Amino acid sequence: MDFEIGYIVAGLVVGFIVGMTGVGGGSLMTPILLHFGISPASAVGTDLLYAAITKAGGIHVHHKKRNIDWRITGELALGSLPAAALTLWILHSISVDTERLNSLIRTTLGYALIFTAVAILFKSQLMAYSRNNNGWLTRMTRRQQAIATIGTGVVLGAVVTLTSIGAGALGTVALFMLYPLLPTVRLVGTEIAHAVPLTLVAGMGHAGLGNVDWPLLLNLLLGSLPGIYLGSHLAHRVADHYLRPALAVMLIFVGGKLVF
Repeated sequence: MDFEIGYIVAGLVVGFIVGMTGVGGGSLMTPILLHFGISPASAVGTDLLYAAITKAGGIHVHHKKRNIDWRITGELALGSLPAAALTLWILHSISVDTERLNSLIRTTLGYALIFTAVAILFKSQLMAYSRNNNGWLTRMTRRQQAIATIGTGVVLGAVVTLTSIGAGALGTVALFMLYPLLPTVRLVGTEIAHAVPLTLVAGMGHAGLGNVDWPLLLNLLLGSLPGIYLGSHLAHRVADHYLRPALAVMLIFVGGKLVF
């Protein structure tokens, strides 16, 4: 395997930011890969497997600390995994040329970046609103809540499979809105537990379509694994209210360029 210092550094930087803020994996890595000249389809497919591997360790840690609600994880997966499989089947079945497919992915990616940036910018306000105005949510029956969770999974499954973005920031915000009374750390752990199988299924599906660059993936992991470790240990030393707005502004800029 050829070692590409640019990809290793990209993995290191993105891993460090994810370790510091908990968000930004797909929303940063995919635009970076596009900047390196990787096709949108290959960037999305490679990033999905990258995300599955880098986040897998989080499941073990959060499970040991009892930060995962496996019932909610299962309901999300009940919607997201079939939606991911269906999206992959559609991508495989529709008779579009590579240029049109890349154009579709690029446009969808741009909108996903913008929505992710909004979710990052207004996460605190959304959380506060959800907790202070949870009357209709707490009046939902268990069956209604399960249906809403599965529906959320369907949307996440389609968006993540097409763009590799949304499993982190959008998924966590959606869970905050649906379960405003659960502790934040438990919702974050639950979203990570859901993101790993979703990105793994979507990534393997893209691999079957020939959309994964394996040498590129290995180079990214060489940088990201130590980056996440370092970022996680330094997270408490850097003010989150500086990092998240900077990340959101950058995502809006990149998303706007992709869409317009």
